[in-house]
Amino acid sequence: MPEICRFLGIIITMYFRDHAPPHFHVRYGGIKVSIDIETLNVIDGKLPPRIRGLVTEWATLHQEELRENWKRAREEKELLAIEPLE
Repeated sequence: MPEICRFLGIIITMYFRDHAPPHFHVRYGGIKVSIDIETLNVIDGKLPPRIRGLVTEWATLHQEELRENWKRAREEKELLAIEPLE
């Protein structure tokens, strides 16, 4: 699972040829969550509120890049790194 971003202990990844809807995976400590790229709603799992807010802020800033990486992952192309939240 390629890592596309890491910040504040949060790791953002995507799988190649993953199932719909377009989403990304978040790991934080032992927690694993999937988040829909379009709605930014949690599909599976649960994050602490503060971490959820940080991930939502980051994803809002980089939604177009997430869409592009989703497309690339479906085509099994190299994923592009996305800037972390500062």
